[in-house]
Amino acid sequence: MNEFEKIDVHTLLPQQEPFVMIDRLIHYDPVRTVTTLQVRADNIFADDGHLSVAGINENIAQTCAARMGYISHLSGGRVKIGVIGAITGFSVTRTPLVGEVLTTTIDVIQEVFQVTLVHATVTVGNEVIAETNLKIALQD
Repeated sequence: MNEFEKIDVHTLLPQQEPFVMIDRLIHYDPVRTVTTLQVRADNIFADDGHLSVAGINENIAQTCAARMGYISHLSGGRVKIGVIGAITGFSVTRTPLVGEVLTTTIDVIQEVFQVTLVHATVTVGNEVIAETNLKIALQD
């Protein structure tokens, strides 16, 4: 078992059930963070056998939150709340089906003070289903 498998994602996120949109943090380094989510029929954003576009967007936001939560975890600090300041270039080629596993990758483009600009990619297997850029500001 690697170090990430031991972490309960609930300890990394300000969101809690039924609003948790990641299952596991699977990678973190200063530039890249990766999470997974299996789409379940009882997901709050699931409708008619698919995860909605809003659910994909929330999954991306929570991957960003897991990144910051993990950084707080490493330093022994508390989980901070991030506020999305901008979403640009958001594109979705399809919504995932119940049962599919999303892999969401966040790559940091720039960090200045409490503001982080990231590029997000959501895949199912080798298929990219969504991409966007987000600007996130941390609250103290």
